[in-house]
Amino acid sequence: MGSVTDQPKITVGIIDRQTEVFGRLDGEFLLEESGSVSGGFSAKTESGTVVLYDEVHREICRPKSIRLTGQKGSTFSLFNVTIGNRFHWERTEDQTFQGDLIFLRRNDGTITVINEILLEDYLKSVISSEMSGAAPKEFLKAHAILSRSWLLAALDRKKKKIETSTAVSKTTQKHGEVICWYEREDHDLFDVCADDHCQRYQGISKIASEQAEAAVLETRGMAITYQDEICDARYSKACGGITEDFDTAWDNKRVPYLRSISDTSVSHRPITTEEEASAWILSNPEAYCCTKDERLLGKILPEFDRETKGFFRWKIDYSRKELEAILREKSGFDFGTLKEIIPLHRGPSGRISQLSIVGSKRGVVVGKELEIRRWLSRSHLYSSAFIVKRVAEQFIFHGAGWGHGVGLCQIGAAVMATRGFSAEEILNHYFTGVEIKKIY
Repeated sequence: MGSVTDQPKITVGIIDRQTEVFGRLDGEFLLEESGSVSGGFSAKTESGTVVLYDEVHREICRPKSIRLTGQKGSTFSLFNVTIGNRFHWERTEDQTFQGDLIFLRRNDGTITVINEILLEDYLKSVISSEMSGAAPKEFLKAHAILSRSWLLAALDRKKKKIETSTAVSKTTQKHGEVICWYEREDHDLFDVCADDHCQRYQGISKIASEQAEAAVLETRGMAITYQDEICDARYSKACGGITEDFDTAWDNKRVPYLRSISDTSVSHRPITTEEEASAWILSNPEAYCCTKDERLLGKILPEFDRETKGFFRWKIDYSRKELEAILREKSGFDFGTLKEIIPLHRGPSGRISQLSIVGSKRGVVVGKELEIRRWLSRSHLYSSAFIVKRVAEQFIFHGAGWGHGVGLCQIGAAVMATRGFSAEEILNHYFTGVEIKKIY
């Protein structure tokens, strides 16, 4: 297990690859060799430097990089931050943060905006950004532990510079096949990003609940471990009744604590055939994440997540021409007249990891689950656990779940907490053979 004596500071990429950014400094921030600054600001790159302007566009400085060190009680706001990037809930909002503010220039002339912050302060925002701060206390504690575990495991890999096949996003492309997955350690200038690609981190304005802060404080330094190693804990919004194996979404390897389980007290059989997939997806099985209680969902989900309806079982219809246009746009291939969409491999939750798309001009096998979801929607399908029915010139998708389904099912875990399960019981349900240990 990596040695951690106290909480580390981490760097979070809030805005990346933009030509200009705008914000406001509330309180005093120290600027190296230039005294203190506050108030409105803008920043952009110019001639190999980062130029910082005040609110009336007077130049403050133009070094190669900028660090603004927040003094006690100071916060900064960034305007028009994109959240839900490329997902169906994508939008922009203004966000407020504590800690230090860093501006870096990329080689392509764009700017990256980074927040450096203590890990435990970061977690208070993550817990309130991923789910509602009004969610059950034991669920928030479970989420704090798993979010801390995921981050500590990622930092440990980075510190040791361990080279593994899952260390970066990976694409293999050969004739008629595109297999792609997206890992979370492929950020070059910061430790983690602030969006769903890593963990949602939307600033202190989302910490609206004393309960969320207490969940982080009460679990300080606690992590999920397997055989004395900190777990790379994964989670998604709703598994659909059965969680998924790690290798359906990412690298072709088995992770013992990220194995498929039934999201209920009774056992569901894993999906092994197309007939079983169809029967499962068209059914309404017992599962913790199968809830239509709007009052409960209102306590669990952030406001913008509540816009996603019917996540446990869902349906979407495309005309043939509409789906052909989406495929051209998202894949870059012209399939011609779309003929068939054929699942080639599914995981135990029914999520497809390899899909054959056949048209009059070409056929392509696509994977893994996130790339499949990306190709078949203007944003992303809710999940890759779907069946496709063709009726005349219509392609009808019936699906199950929301997200990759690996590890903890957030809605299922929250429902478990309302039924009296403790944080440790919730984590041991979703992660096989683990222990909860205090790391620092």
